[in-house]
Amino acid sequence: MELEIPVAGVFVPLLEPKRYKGAWGGRASAKSHFFADQVIRVAMQEKCDIICLRETQLSLQQSVKKLIEVKIEAFGLGKYFNVLQTHIERKGGGRIGFQGMQNHTADSIKSLQGYKYAWVEEAQNFSQRSLDLLRPTIREPESEIWFSWNPNKPTDPVDTFLRGNPAPGFEKGFDPPPDSIVVRANYTDNPWLPKVMKDEIEYDKRRDPDKYAHVWLGEYERNSEARIFKNWKVEEFERPEGTIHRLGADWGFSIDPSVLIRCDIDGNRLYIDYEAYMVGCEIVNLPTLFASVPESRKWLMTADSARPETISHMQNAGYRVVRAVKGKGSEKEGIAFLQSFDIIVHPRCKHTIDELTLYCYKTDPLTGVVLPILPTKENHVIDSLRYACEGARKATKKKKEESKEVERSHYGAQAWMNA
Repeated sequence: MELEIPVAGVFVPLLEPKRYKGAWGGRASAKSHFFADQVIRVAMQEKCDIICLRETQLSLQQSVKKLIEVKIEAFGLGKYFNVLQTHIERKGGGRIGFQGMQNHTADSIKSLQGYKYAWVEEAQNFSQRSLDLLRPTIREPESEIWFSWNPNKPTDPVDTFLRGNPAPGFEKGFDPPPDSIVVRANYTDNPWLPKVMKDEIEYDKRRDPDKYAHVWLGEYERNSEARIFKNWKVEEFERPEGTIHRLGADWGFSIDPSVLIRCDIDGNRLYIDYEAYMVGCEIVNLPTLFASVPESRKWLMTADSARPETISHMQNAGYRVVRAVKGKGSEKEGIAFLQSFDIIVHPRCKHTIDELTLYCYKTDPLTGVVLPILPTKENHVIDSLRYACEGARKATKKKKEESKEVERSHYGAQAWMNA
């Protein structure tokens, strides 16, 4: 029978036949719902055997059996299935089973050889042993193995296998299998996200950036000590008239974003109220992109000096652009200057929030020790913010040096008079 199942756009690529399919990301992304829907779809169309797996399954309460039962009822397909205590049978042929891989041995795994589809839920917990046992076992013609997971570490076997991340002891990762397709899905891709989940997500975004990044964005667990910025929060605000706005820009390339940040300094607080952000923006479209930031042509803009032709283009478009001065230690000094403030970010600056959350010092891949090395990727917003504050940083530095010079002169005069 023809079965119409709504599919979120992010999962559409997974509808194509592939030996390996994967969906990773944060919670509330509907990954489990998508694959549960696909279990029912193939069961209705092919009357085949499907096995739903996880690393450890002490009882059926830990399986996806209940979710699939709910789906069968929601689609009005109860007359086509027999829901039994340990498994689900498709009337006329086919079976949906639920097992834990940790219980299998090299001999018992042979019991799964007749299954055409295997779905591994919570695949971040799947061991290398289980992966090595499963892959050659699911061997029916045109068989498929599906994986859904919320990442923990880049060295987890499923990440090494499907995302090409380095295995322990290896500097470089391996290429994913050729007949595979993997998508990233987060709550922002879920068109059916309920309000109660939105509230939970917003709470974590404001109060616990590390938790937000790992749980809701699907980022790897991070050492909180590695976070570069801990001095910020998300809060709605409106800046008063007379505020001196500071603008910073970083130029993108084909796969990198072009970014404009608007901020201002008020005592020990740094407010960020607007951002413009676009990947693959052509140079001719930059003036329009940056115009989305209020009064962006009015205020001075400090920009990455690596693209003089882009700076010239923006100047011709009416923007007051000056080049950021790069030099030895300028990046570290700029970061330290930003760390000296209490940073308040408006909720509309979503890319700023993401970068401040994920911006971390590098860590030793073998020991996990935090290293004094700044990241070189995913830092376009941070760079723009550094450029925006460059003038203020230099002025502050100059005042401190002048103050020290006055202090040294004072003590020199006192020493001379006391001699």
